[in-house]
Amino acid sequence: MLPRPAGPVARTDHRPADAPSGTAADQAHRTTTAERGAFAFARCSCGWQGPARRARDRARRDAAEHTAR
Repeated sequence: MLPRPAGPVARTDHRPADAPSGTAADQAHRTTTAERGAFAFARCSCGWQGPARRARDRARRDAAEHTAR
C-alpha cells in the first residue's frame, strides 16, 4: 500500500467510460491523480507513481499513458 501524503489530496478516477469494471486489467491498473501543494501527480494501484507536475492536465496524461501500456 502506498504511503498517504500529508495534507489534503484531491483524487480523480481515470478509467475509460467504456471499460468494464471489475476485470483483471481494471484491477491491475486503476489510476488516480492527487495534489500535494502546488503539484499534481498520477498514481496507480499497481504501485506506479508519476512525477510531480504543476499542470493537472499533464498528470492526467501521465496516468493515461501508463494505462495504455
